[in-house]
Amino acid sequence: MGKSAAHIVWDWNGTLFHDNDAIIGATNAAFVELGLEPITLERYRSLYCVPVPKFYERLMGRLPTDAEWEVMDDVFHRYYAEHRVRCALTDGAAELLARWRSAGGSQSLLSMYVHEELVPLVRGFGIEPHFLRVDGRTGPSGGSKAEHMVRHLRELAGIDPQRTVVIGDAADDAVAALHVGARAVLYTGGSHGRASLEEVGVPVVDTLEEAVEMAEGMAA
Repeated sequence: MGKSAAHIVWDWNGTLFHDNDAIIGATNAAFVELGLEPITLERYRSLYCVPVPKFYERLMGRLPTDAEWEVMDDVFHRYYAEHRVRCALTDGAAELLARWRSAGGSQSLLSMYVHEELVPLVRGFGIEPHFLRVDGRTGPSGGSKAEHMVRHLRELAGIDPQRTVVIGDAADDAVAALHVGARAVLYTGGSHGRASLEEVGVPVVDTLEEAVEMAEGMAA
């Protein structure tokens, strides 16, 4: 890995943080509150989308009411907070971050996970120094990543969106990248299956190492 002019914006959940088990468990715990049947990880990966209420609409046949959404969102986050402690970084993620930084590449982290929870979690894995900036969600849950990406890059003074590559596991990561004029590489190990990711029209890879190699080539 040589010195690259690319800036990588990493996603967290399902990308650097391998939390599929906690996510599906939290989703099913939320479903129980409304009397819905649990779903498998495979079904989750085939149907998941953002905004999250639209995902629930795909499963319920209608959008949840405001009251239902409030209950499901609260249960989801309580369950997730309890079970994320059993999750770890994706295999090889820490080494990739260190190598990219040591080679002179810049990188940052943008997540839709609540900021106050995200920062200590990232810090606990000892990887915070690799990032120029770590941003989590500061507003209400359930929205899109695009506007968060605008603010994230604005705070990263001097980072050219055209030299920026977003690496994530969801279609919304690519949408957010395109929204600011950046590029994206999508990783199949998280919330979406390969088939749904390929519909987005950006490169799709099976490992984070492939994603980094692709990002390096995009900014060459």
